[in-house]
Amino acid sequence: MRGGGGAYAAGIVPPPELTNAAIADALEELGDLYELDGAIVHRVVAYRSAAKRVREASVSVAGLARDGRATELPGIGATLQEKILALLDTGTIPAAEKLRAKFPAGLVAITRIPGLGPKRARLLYDELGIDSPDALREAALAQRLRSGRGLGPKFEQRVLEGLQAGAAERAAPRIVLSKALATGEALVAALSERGGAGTRVQLAGSVRRQADSVKDLDLIATTSRPTALARSLGELEELESVSAASAAGARGRTHAGIAVDLRIAKPSQLGNLLQHFTGSGRHNAALREYAVRRGLHVSEYGVLDDASGRTRECADEEELYRLLGLAYIEPELREDRGELQAALLEGGSGLPELVRLQDIRGDLHCHTIASDGHNTIEEMGAAARERGYEYLAITDHSASHGFGNDVSPQELRRQIERVRDANTRLEGIELLAGSEVNILPDGSLDYEDELLSDLDWVVASVHTGFAASEQKMTERMIAAMEHPLVRAIGHPTGRLIGRRAPYAIDLDAVFAAAARTGTMLEINGNPDRRDLSDVHARAAVRAGVRIVIDSDAHRVLTLQNMRWGVASARRGWLSAAQVANTRPWPELRELAKQPRK
Repeated sequence: MRGGGGAYAAGIVPPPELTNAAIADALEELGDLYELDGAIVHRVVAYRSAAKRVREASVSVAGLARDGRATELPGIGATLQEKILALLDTGTIPAAEKLRAKFPAGLVAITRIPGLGPKRARLLYDELGIDSPDALREAALAQRLRSGRGLGPKFEQRVLEGLQAGAAERAAPRIVLSKALATGEALVAALSERGGAGTRVQLAGSVRRQADSVKDLDLIATTSRPTALARSLGELEELESVSAASAAGARGRTHAGIAVDLRIAKPSQLGNLLQHFTGSGRHNAALREYAVRRGLHVSEYGVLDDASGRTRECADEEELYRLLGLAYIEPELREDRGELQAALLEGGSGLPELVRLQDIRGDLHCHTIASDGHNTIEEMGAAARERGYEYLAITDHSASHGFGNDVSPQELRRQIERVRDANTRLEGIELLAGSEVNILPDGSLDYEDELLSDLDWVVASVHTGFAASEQKMTERMIAAMEHPLVRAIGHPTGRLIGRRAPYAIDLDAVFAAAARTGTMLEINGNPDRRDLSDVHARAAVRAGVRIVIDSDAHRVLTLQNMRWGVASARRGWLSAAQVANTRPWPELRELAKQPRK
């Protein structure tokens, strides 16, 4: 946004209406500038939170602001609305202009590099005179960063990795599945309504494969009014812009910056288009190579038989895979990870019967107002019962969580009593007294064994010290698993999708220890985590590890996070039998801590 004043401010040239992304960038930059300037943390957080709300808004924030309604967005007050209006009218925010004058232009760019931030950027500037990403890269390669206060060789390596990761993120920005799917489902509903009777719209692409994150939305539709349906895409309030609308489809972009590709198929070709645009690219390439060996050519238009010269169209995907001599392959498995070979076996016997959301019988990781949750024990229990669960473990954060709202040993004793009391009053579900205990740097836990032994369920997690070496982190994790009262390890790699890489850890050693000790490993359903990942979950099961899928819910609404954990399990080829909490509680209780034979 730098230099956006001038002609706009003078009223010579009316500025173009800004996108949500541009407004969010401006607010985020203002927050970074305030932090560089040493402002109080609450002001910095306010601007960053506002930027996040604007970026994720499904409608035009510029339009809301001009109507005086930007304050309808959470975290946007009258002051922020005034700043947004100033940005729309002049191309800049006056407060940002004043702060920019204090710092080199490249300093804000440094704050965007993963693993850095305004505080480190200011330190690099004050001590080493580094004022741009190029200067930072040059200094890191020359090993000059280690001369800075509190810095060292590991920091230099993280800087180089951050510069590379930042470049990749700018080249291909992605959004987590939960947010992309919410937008995609809204588009499907709106287009189906506008298309009229007989119109069918489906999501394809990485959303349908339930990937961790996506960079676009693929929609496949059949309708008797293709041109009208394509044009109606531009009428949806979620769309910022639309181009190339025709009987074949349309392309556009949402206010949140997600590319949308609508393809309109003939009913007789629906299976071909749906399979082609579901992907993945690697799966489709392997499918084409396999088909060629059989004298067939697969495309979005049909299956061409070399011998006859005939192109067969498929109305559904089952017909397409059957035509190729394959069992139907679920979308989550289409990643070229052996699914074609498995589908070739008799009757598709090599393919797993994937776990389903309805197979889950209980949730073993959730939080209440005792720590950082938002609902009571009774409210969480009642909501879990409504979801059809037979049991729910209340696992508030332990005594040294590190982020506030910790539960002291004395408070945990009271919490156990509260859970037991609620369990007697809430019929139709078993409430389990548990805790999410912190794994300390030496692998020990932050409650005494005497207290832990009073719990029904103990999940142990790493919440601090992510920068430890691979050897130290691995030893730390294995020590926790060897504790006889630890039933499961929560979010085992510590990743946050698109925001924080997994910590360094030898997962092969962790899997071996988990199988040896009978400790379960979690697939955490928080859509920003999904940890273990699908690939790691599959490897863990192959190593003999039992998996538990949890929501890590911090409120009633986020009990639904279970769906994202199940999605990762399905992508990892897991069946219901390989997921521990598809069992009733008495059976699961006996299963816990039994080493695999």
